[in-house]
Amino acid sequence: MRAIHIRSLDGPSAAELVEIDEPAAAEDSVVVDVHAAGVAFPDALQSRGLYQYKPELPYVPGAEIAGVVRSAPEGAHVRPGDRVAGLTMLSGAMAEVVALQAERVFALPDAVSFEAGAGLLFNDLTVHFALRTRGRLREGETVLVHGAAGGIGTSTLRLASAFGAARTIAVVSTDAKAEVARAAGASDVVLADGFKDAVKDLTGGRGVDIVLDPVGGDRFTDSLRSLAPGGRLLVVGFTGGEIPTVKVNRLLLNNVDAVGVGWGAWTMTHPGYLAEQWAELAPLLASGAVRPPEPDVFPVERAGEAIASLEDRTARGKVVVTLR
Repeated sequence: MRAIHIRSLDGPSAAELVEIDEPAAAEDSVVVDVHAAGVAFPDALQSRGLYQYKPELPYVPGAEIAGVVRSAPEGAHVRPGDRVAGLTMLSGAMAEVVALQAERVFALPDAVSFEAGAGLLFNDLTVHFALRTRGRLREGETVLVHGAAGGIGTSTLRLASAFGAARTIAVVSTDAKAEVARAAGASDVVLADGFKDAVKDLTGGRGVDIVLDPVGGDRFTDSLRSLAPGGRLLVVGFTGGEIPTVKVNRLLLNNVDAVGVGWGAWTMTHPGYLAEQWAELAPLLASGAVRPPEPDVFPVERAGEAIASLEDRTARGKVVVTLR
């Protein structure tokens, strides 16, 4: 089968299309013919050996897939021929065939294309975890999201209102990215430069209830200052490169929270949580209450470019590669 290999830790340019053997599937595995695979920021970090999970070289990158079930164990919740999305979690997705644990395979609503399905799970389940489980989003609250034109950002803008948010404020770095955020459903869009003052004006000085931050870096302190009393800053990642620090007196004086959002680690210690998440998200996608993502699509031959777009922050929304 065709697959992408990373043979050296030289960054996204190390990605190459190769022929390798299909995976040996255990009896309890679901084997999927992959049509598309998602690309996420950890793929860029892994390609340079900078992520906490370091697969042995050479490895197949990618954490999420969409495709058609080839075979499934008896009694599984999916059958051969079913359209599905699935999680490899942190490597192995950019290949024409994958073998997955059954609990990491999800029936894909007919309304969702393979390309959109490959861009759903990593971001949407992370955002679901962030807003519902860790952020305790309540009806009528206001959510601000950094990196709003990226995968996590556009996912937040698509999902927040379905989860009860009354308003979403998107923070972007350019006017072009502002258009992406608006298309994803942002109520308001502000530029990163001076966002704190813009948010103060938009909220009449009150601030926002939740800041969802996948960027980190020098925005962190102003994000804390942008919170209303009782607000929560959700720490999702550090695409900006720098891991910020917090002076905890700010939390005390303003009665705000800084909350870690480690979705992958949570799923490892909470059996059945992925199924609970999908049981809530799938009906929203099937009914049209939540629109599927509209990813930036690359053929598998250009997988290195797709991964690089996350590293150089030129990606707009979710990025996927097609294999069929």
